[in-house]
Amino acid sequence: MELAYYSDYAVRLVNTEEPARNKDSLTSVDAVRELFGTNTSAARRATDADLTRFRSVRGRLRAVFEAADSGDETLAVDLLNSLLMEFPVSPQVSGHDHRDEDDRPIWHMHLADHPSNATSGYAAIASMGLAFHLTEYGVDRLGLCEAAPCRNAYLDTSTNRSRRYCSDRCATRANVAAYRARKRLETSRSASTGLTDEASQESTTPSER
Repeated sequence: MELAYYSDYAVRLVNTEEPARNKDSLTSVDAVRELFGTNTSAARRATDADLTRFRSVRGRLRAVFEAADSGDETLAVDLLNSLLMEFPVSPQVSGHDHRDEDDRPIWHMHLADHPSNATSGYAAIASMGLAFHLTEYGVDRLGLCEAAPCRNAYLDTSTNRSRRYCSDRCATRANVAAYRARKRLETSRSASTGLTDEASQESTTPSER
């Protein structure tokens, strides 16, 4: 498993809240456990106390995305480094797959999961994954959806650094809204031009006509 994969942990947690819509899906221990995906052993460690801790980490991770989205690279890195220092990880060499010809494992780096509580484990993995993504692709690859009022976090993996939305749904919604805005502007300009022409005709004298 590539270490950059763990960056999805950060996106997953940040997007449990939509501040502009006043929505928060992180409201129960079960919701916390769902964030771990297939890592059921780590999810089972989650307790009621982790709910508040997860929300705190979520706010700090969102701050990293906000700083990156605003172009403040230094702040984004500083905020991420503070998380990395508070929630350190233990990397391990792991092998889950095997080569066909000799049945030897395919070795790769893995982040060991043996923290004191569920929040520490998740925060460590999410922060390290985000750090790998940031250093591999650049701070500007961390973004917030431009389709208001969404503002969900996303990781830009496009070849030309062109991503602006968290999903195809938001991209379509934004494009439709932009199209309608252009049509309204065109209609308004046409109406304004018509009124101007009419006023000009009314202001002319009979001799001028």
